[in-house]
Amino acid sequence: MAKSESFRELGLSESILKALEKKGFEEPTQIQKKTIPELLNNDVDIIGQAQTGTGKTAAFGLPIIDNLKERKNYIQALILTPTRELTIQVSGELNSLKGESTLKIVPVYGGQSIEKQAAQLKKSVDIVVGTPGRIIDHLENKRLNFMQLKYLVLDEADEMLNIGFIEEIEKIMARTNKDKRTLLFSATMPKRIINLSEKYMKEYKILKTTREQLTTNLTDQIYFEVTESDKLEALCRIIDIEDEFYGLIFCRTKRDVDSIAEKLTNRGYDVEAMHGDLSQHQRERIMDKFRKKWCNILVVTDIASRGLDITDLTHVINFALPQDHESYIHRIGRTGRAGKPGRAITFITPSEYNKLTRIRKSAKTDIRKESVPSIKKIISNKKKRLQANIYNLINEGIEDEYFDFARSLLNEKDPASTIAAVLKSAFDTELSEDNYNEIRDVSIDTKGTTRLFVAKGKQDQMGPRKLVSYIEKQSKVFGKRIHAVQVYDKFSFITVSFKDAETILDAFSSKNKTRSVVEKAKAK
Repeated sequence: MAKSESFRELGLSESILKALEKKGFEEPTQIQKKTIPELLNNDVDIIGQAQTGTGKTAAFGLPIIDNLKERKNYIQALILTPTRELTIQVSGELNSLKGESTLKIVPVYGGQSIEKQAAQLKKSVDIVVGTPGRIIDHLENKRLNFMQLKYLVLDEADEMLNIGFIEEIEKIMARTNKDKRTLLFSATMPKRIINLSEKYMKEYKILKTTREQLTTNLTDQIYFEVTESDKLEALCRIIDIEDEFYGLIFCRTKRDVDSIAEKLTNRGYDVEAMHGDLSQHQRERIMDKFRKKWCNILVVTDIASRGLDITDLTHVINFALPQDHESYIHRIGRTGRAGKPGRAITFITPSEYNKLTRIRKSAKTDIRKESVPSIKKIISNKKKRLQANIYNLINEGIEDEYFDFARSLLNEKDPASTIAAVLKSAFDTELSEDNYNEIRDVSIDTKGTTRLFVAKGKQDQMGPRKLVSYIEKQSKVFGKRIHAVQVYDKFSFITVSFKDAETILDAFSSKNKTRSVVEKAKAK
C-alpha cells in the first residue's frame, strides 16, 4: 500500500497533532496539503481555490492557531463567512482543533442577540468568525477593532460576492491594518475575486486543487435517513437482506472502526477492521483474509482504504459521511468495477442533509433516497435463500444415511410437521425477528428550513406575490410552501424547507435563469 502524507509531515506542532489525533483525523486533504506549509513557512498572502466541503477550515485554521499560540489583548484573526450556519460551523471546528491552546474564538452573526455578542467582545478575544453584516454593526458601534490583525480570511468568497456582500467586505477590509496576511478561499475564481485580491492583497500565491470526477457508471448510489443510534441496526439489515454481501464499511475515525467492527463481531458477522494504527504486516494479513473471502466485511477509514485493489465488491457503505466529495468518490469507486454492478449506500442523520446535498452537487452524481429494509422483508429473503439451498442439495444428491434418518422421522409424524420441526431446530435463531430492533422514522426534509437569496427584486417589477409565482412556475414547488418573502430593490430572500431549497436551486441552475444561493447571514 502506498504511503500517504500525514499531518505531521506538514510541519504542525505536537499540540495540534494531538488535537487531530483526538478527532481521529489521519490524512490531510489536497487543499490542506497545499495551504498548511505555506501558512507555516512563508509570508505571502494566499488565494485557495477548492470546492466546498474539502477541508478548507482546517487548511487555514490549523496553521493560524499554531502561529498565534499566545493570547493577546487584541483581535489577532478575523474570518468572514457568508452565512450564519457557516459561521457557527467554522467557529466550532476551530475550537475543536485548537487542542490545549487558550485562544478565545467568538462567532458573530445575525439572528443572535447583539447585546450578548457585545458582552462577549468586551472580553479579550483572539479570533472572530462572523458574517459581514453583523461585523459591520459591531464596527460602527466601536465594539470591534481590526487594526492589529495578523490574519484576515475570506471563506467562501465567491458566495459572499454572489449574495451581494462586496460593499460590506470592502468596508471591513478598509478598516484593517496593512501588514496583516490575507487569505481568500473560493470554489470559483470570477473576475470580481481577482479584482478584490488585486485591490486589497499584497504579493499572493494561488493554490488550486484538482477536482476529481466520478468515473464509475455501474455503481447504484442511495442514501438512508437514520438517527445516529440506529445506524448499526440499519447496517445489519442491509447486510442480511443480501444473498451475498462482500463490502467495505467506511467510518470517520479509527475509534469508530474498532467500535463498529467489535459490535458486528458480537452479532456473529465475519468482519475485520483496518486503520492507520496497524502495521504493514497486519494490513497485509487482513487484506489476504478479505480477498480470499474468509471474511466478507471490512471496516476501514479513508486512509486505510487507499491503494486497495478489489474488483468484485458488492457494496461500499458510508457509515459516516465523508468529509468532502473527493473522499466520497474515492470510497464509492471501490465498487462497480470490472463490469460488475455494485451499490454505494450512505447513512445520514437529520443534521447532515445539507452536507449530503453539497457532496452530491460537487460530485455531480445522483444519490437517491430509499427506506431501510423491513424486518419482515429480511426474514422473507432468508427463507427464499434457505429454500434455494435445500433444492440445490436435492439436485446435487444426498447421502443415504440422511434418507434413513428422514424415513424414521416420517414414520412417526406427518411430513409437514416433521419438516417444520427440522427447520425450527436448525434455523430458529437465524429466522427470528428478535434478531432485529425497530428503527425510528426520521423525516429530514421537514426537520428545518433554510433561506435562499434570489437575484431579482423591485427593479425587476417583483413583489412578494409575483416572486412566489415566478419561483413556483420555474421550480414546480408549491407557492404555499414558500415563506418569509422579502423583496428589496435588486434582490430578494425566501425561506423554504431543505428539500424544496434543493429543488429550487436545481431548477434555476439548470435553466440558468438567476443566481440563487442558500443564505441566512444578512438577517439582523
